[in-house]
Amino acid sequence: MRILRITWVALLMLISNSVVGQKVFAAKDVTIIPKPANITVTQGDFLFTKNTLFVVLDASQKEIATALIQKFTKAAGWTPKISNKLPNSNYVLFKLDTSLPHEAYKLEVTSTSCILSAKDAAGFIYALESIRQLLPTAIESKSQVANVKWMIPNVIITDAPRFQWRGLMLDLSRHFFKTDYIKKTIDRLAMLKMNVLHLHLVDDQGWRMEIKKYPKLTDIGAWRVDQENVIWNARLTVNPNEKGTYGGFLTQKELKEIVKYAAAKNIEIIPEIEMPAHVSCAIAAYPELACFNQRIGVPSGGLWPITDIYCAGKETTFEFLQNIIDEVVTVFPSKYIHVGGDEATKTNWEKCPLCQKRMKDEGLKNVHELQSYFIKRMEKYINSKGKKLIGWDEILEGGLAPEATVMSWQGTQGGIEASKQGHDVVMSPQSHCYFDHYQGPQNEEPLAFGGYTPLSKVYEFDPVVDSMTPDQAQHVLGGQANLWSEYVPTTQQSEYMIFPRIAALSETLWSSKEARNWNDFTTRLPSLLERYDYLGINYSKSAYLVTASYTADLSNKKVKLVLKNEFPNADIRYVLADKSSTDNPIQYTDTITVSGTSMLRASLFKSEKSVGKVFTDTIQFHKAVGSKLTFKKPFNKNYEGDGFLSLVNVVRGSKNFHDGQWQAWLVDDMETVIDLDQTQTIHQVILGSLENQGSGIYFPTEIKAFVSNDGVVYNEVGKITQPFAINSKSELKDFVINFNAITARYVKVIATNLRKSPKGDSSFMFFDEILIN
Repeated sequence: MRILRITWVALLMLISNSVVGQKVFAAKDVTIIPKPANITVTQGDFLFTKNTLFVVLDASQKEIATALIQKFTKAAGWTPKISNKLPNSNYVLFKLDTSLPHEAYKLEVTSTSCILSAKDAAGFIYALESIRQLLPTAIESKSQVANVKWMIPNVIITDAPRFQWRGLMLDLSRHFFKTDYIKKTIDRLAMLKMNVLHLHLVDDQGWRMEIKKYPKLTDIGAWRVDQENVIWNARLTVNPNEKGTYGGFLTQKELKEIVKYAAAKNIEIIPEIEMPAHVSCAIAAYPELACFNQRIGVPSGGLWPITDIYCAGKETTFEFLQNIIDEVVTVFPSKYIHVGGDEATKTNWEKCPLCQKRMKDEGLKNVHELQSYFIKRMEKYINSKGKKLIGWDEILEGGLAPEATVMSWQGTQGGIEASKQGHDVVMSPQSHCYFDHYQGPQNEEPLAFGGYTPLSKVYEFDPVVDSMTPDQAQHVLGGQANLWSEYVPTTQQSEYMIFPRIAALSETLWSSKEARNWNDFTTRLPSLLERYDYLGINYSKSAYLVTASYTADLSNKKVKLVLKNEFPNADIRYVLADKSSTDNPIQYTDTITVSGTSMLRASLFKSEKSVGKVFTDTIQFHKAVGSKLTFKKPFNKNYEGDGFLSLVNVVRGSKNFHDGQWQAWLVDDMETVIDLDQTQTIHQVILGSLENQGSGIYFPTEIKAFVSNDGVVYNEVGKITQPFAINSKSELKDFVINFNAITARYVKVIATNLRKSPKGDSSFMFFDEILIN
């Protein structure tokens, strides 16, 4: 009996040991982004080994399989074989199924096989991308990883996209990116089942495509004077005689290589050749394209209004553009050619005799109809080449070209109107799809164009607007993110602005509206971010940041704080004490009230660990809190801050000068008197200021502090001079004036305005607080 008992123990131990390390999969383990249409998780798993066979029918399938096989080579250290013969087990089979729609696939995984069914290469690519995301994240490693079981759950997935246009636009004009980065971007789009890469090849600041008939477009138009040390919108006008050294372009050979590389991953490259505006680079190369043959330099930075545009009255303009289209179509096999068509300031057209003659000859009422004529004429030529024209929603002005597709960026109204007229539309509203916007609090983010489009807001995007009829909805091809690159000078920053927001967009364009759920998406996101870590992608972690909003209660001399985070039911914990505090963090549940100087530290917690950057701030109470202020000249009505007590309300402004805490003076000096209500001993005056030269905001050139006991006779106690200097950043700065302790009731602060920027524009000064200690 004892022998039998030992045998049973040994058997139980043997059974127990045999399952150690085995993973039991559940639905939550399927973290694929974008979320597939239908997923069923069954019992068991499929284990990839060095003996796993990929069974394909043709060279195209072999190329698709090779992409995943190469990952096993690097991460696992062994290379599965490819064959056209089916073994009994341990295989991945490509199975043709002509009943499935374009881009759709079915994935059936059992313990002995993975069967990928699709109608075409696109479906097989996406099926394999789903397998890739079912595998451990270490599959993305560029070097061999030990002790990993390369298993995936037994699943049945049937999947297809909701929209046919799932795109990203890269602006190569404002800052130029080379072939290798474009290819990396293509790889990363394919991973998320995106299928359009729109290349913005022409804008005022650079022509990026080789045109053999017009070599000066790249000899001159691709290069600008280097003013990269100056913030974008503060850069000076360029002398046309000064040689440009900053820029670059892609040869037709390089572009064909990019097109071919993208096609192998089911990504269509859409070229954009701007017209009639955003073409200063072309006019710099060929001045005769403009209304008055004006010589200009390629702009080094921001340009507004855009008045140097193609002349619509010259036949040579259309000959030039038609010759360019002739070369574009030999490089890009895409269905569409994007012509821009946005932001044309037509003042030259109104004065140009040739444009006026054109309007008279064609019976056009105004310059808006002249632009419509321009676009319609180019559409006919583009159509003659077997292509379709697509443009920004301004092409609606004056009448839409007969077969044009509209890309709606100024909100959704352009798309609504175009679809009402029976035209196809791609929705790309800046509110949700402009990736040059900030994605976190500006104090924590690299300088960006403006706006605020966090990850959660991108996820809210839907290309079909509720007010659309079913017929209008049929005209919505899909959506697209746009990364304008005025403030994106490097590939690292480009990655930071794209990822992970593009993952949120991919799900809004691929998955059904009913299947989308922000809470669910946030549980799947960490796995994708781990993959990005292995791939070396410089993705943003802004979604993890804790932000604080403040409300001043000056009658009780208190400040109320609200903490929040993008993630649902976020576990935010904080410490609020003096700088020496080592207290354990408190879980945030509701508004916090502060009545004295305190340091705040807050962070998002997951699994009892702090994740993301710790938010820190000091709420500093001072002797002037709630005091009466008198201004010699009032603050600007567009920037009134929090009212007449804004400069003494404890609440500080951020780099977002629209946050409601900044008071501004345009051209005028700022002079204010603070009445402390009674005589007090003071030794310090601090003036909080902001500089953002691209937005016309400059530090004061001089700050003076005076004190008085009677409000009549003032004595100067200190000053700071701040000579103008180029500043390529957005910067917060406290100007601190220290002096020997003195008793006073009144404090006067005078800040001197720069008045005129180096560009000759009127300058702003912005202030958020005057602290008196």
